[in-house]
Amino acid sequence: MPSSQPIRAVLFDYGQVLSTAPVPAAWERLKAVFGADEEAFHTAYWRHRHDYDRGTLNADTYWSAVASDLGRTITAEQEETLRKADTDLWTQLNEPMVAWAGSLPARGLKRGILSNIGDAMEHGVLERCPWLKDFDHLTFSHRLKIAKPEAAIYEHAAQGLGVAPEEILFLDDRAENIAAARAAGMRAIQYTDHAAFIREIEALGLA
Repeated sequence: MPSSQPIRAVLFDYGQVLSTAPVPAAWERLKAVFGADEEAFHTAYWRHRHDYDRGTLNADTYWSAVASDLGRTITAEQEETLRKADTDLWTQLNEPMVAWAGSLPARGLKRGILSNIGDAMEHGVLERCPWLKDFDHLTFSHRLKIAKPEAAIYEHAAQGLGVAPEEILFLDDRAENIAAARAAGMRAIQYTDHAAFIREIEALGLA
């Protein structure tokens, strides 16, 4: 992509970009529902997560699948506990990034979200972070039944923003999602820590 191409929009991943890494205390509450050890719980949690994010599973069937892997069954009350703890896991905000995102409209830049996220998680995140609704466009994977790094979801996000892919800067913590964004024509920065991010956006004149 030509380096002279103007950036007109910034497209954010949510988890571990606008939010921090998962909150340890919330992991403990999730594990406690099942009485599972850490390795077994993490294996079950992540085994079905992409299907949940992609909308193949909803929250009910996701947590049932996790429980089944752990040899458990769960009540409706326990599932509600799991949903709340799961939201807690992903809603501690990365305040420097949230502040930078908040500065973009005054510079004439559009803002979008492109997040792999399940149905109950979307509800929980928007309830805790209502300011996300002020972004110009929100692309949530479960609604579309596609997920990063599938090419179609990047196309959908660009169309929703009304901006050509080459005029979008995409931010994500996962290398495979960054590679897919670049293949779609976007500029992209893999977010690892905020100091490194600042150096990269300084080079783009966006600090």
